[in-house]
Amino acid sequence: MNQRTNILFISSYIDLGGGETALLNLVDNLDTKRFLPHLLVRAEGQLAGAWRKRGWPVDVMPWRGATTYFVPALWAQLPISRRIGRLIRQQDIRLVHSDYHTLPMALPAGERAGVPVLWWCWGWWFQPKWWQRGFFQRPAATIALSKAIKAGFLGEPPFMPSEKVDLIYTGVDTSRFQPGLDGLSVRQDAGVPKSAPLVALLARFQDVKGHDVFQEMARQVVRMMPEVHFVVAGENTQTNADNEYKTRILQAAANDPLLKNNLHYLGFRADTERVIAAADVVVCSSHFESYGMVNIEAMASGKPVVSTNKGGPSETVADGVTGYLVPPGDAAGLALQVIALLDNAVLRARMGAAGRVRVEELFSVKAMAAQYTKVVERVLKAI
Repeated sequence: MNQRTNILFISSYIDLGGGETALLNLVDNLDTKRFLPHLLVRAEGQLAGAWRKRGWPVDVMPWRGATTYFVPALWAQLPISRRIGRLIRQQDIRLVHSDYHTLPMALPAGERAGVPVLWWCWGWWFQPKWWQRGFFQRPAATIALSKAIKAGFLGEPPFMPSEKVDLIYTGVDTSRFQPGLDGLSVRQDAGVPKSAPLVALLARFQDVKGHDVFQEMARQVVRMMPEVHFVVAGENTQTNADNEYKTRILQAAANDPLLKNNLHYLGFRADTERVIAAADVVVCSSHFESYGMVNIEAMASGKPVVSTNKGGPSETVADGVTGYLVPPGDAAGLALQVIALLDNAVLRARMGAAGRVRVEELFSVKAMAAQYTKVVERVLKAI
């Protein structure tokens, strides 16, 4: 007889972007003698594969994630909500952990099954519409990953008490991401000379990630420092719009005489720690970031970061200490700070060391798992 508490984690995303990696980091660090993590996804992908490798149960059901304009009463009646409810009963699920895009189906499913539902709020743009405010007060817990996300979700004035939203910073695996790793294999795969200065971007293909800004930054850097190379890791797309964006970005890079020999798109890399290790500077060019997990991974790896400052990076990156922050869309600002770091090895080392200390103090995965466990215990105790 299984004495562990079954928790069902639901994700509308199927591949391993920052959020899905963070989810794996969290579950890897839960006490699996107490909790058995189940996964429900809408399709097979990298996340399901990684979950199965750990020996945990996976279920696959097709659904279309909700948009920010969902109507709670309508989404509660969708067939997928009923199927989630049956899965909860069949697998003896005691707690459901949902993402935003599945919450409109998962919450009513949990309520019908008499099981509490909590959810992870990853985006400050998820501020409820007036007809959704009552719905978002029903989950047993809401967890925001940054102060910016929490403030954006609650709005001004807040539509519900601030204390009803828990703040848990997503943690990084500091044993996987650490200083001193060898990134030579990444340089070899990209055809980058061992001694060449290297700048990295790690991001899935979505317009919000600012690949176009990164490319413009790269152009400006190459004009000043022709020996610099750039790598971009990340392949997964979610929509047709993402695929169109990817095609546009890759074509622009291939057709640019300044970039075609210096900018290297690597596709998906499972060894992101090696990509970071290969780089001298890690850049986050996003137009906004709810959190910006790559910044945390880079700091844990002892690498200085240059990031846009909208959202989570303004809380995680110590400007002038662990890297630099610039306004979103400011390719010239990114280039200026990247050049300053590439020109100064002592500065890179100092900022990299400070980043490692900051992550160990504030953003470790063990701290995240401990805080999450307290929320779970509180929710289960309240049943």
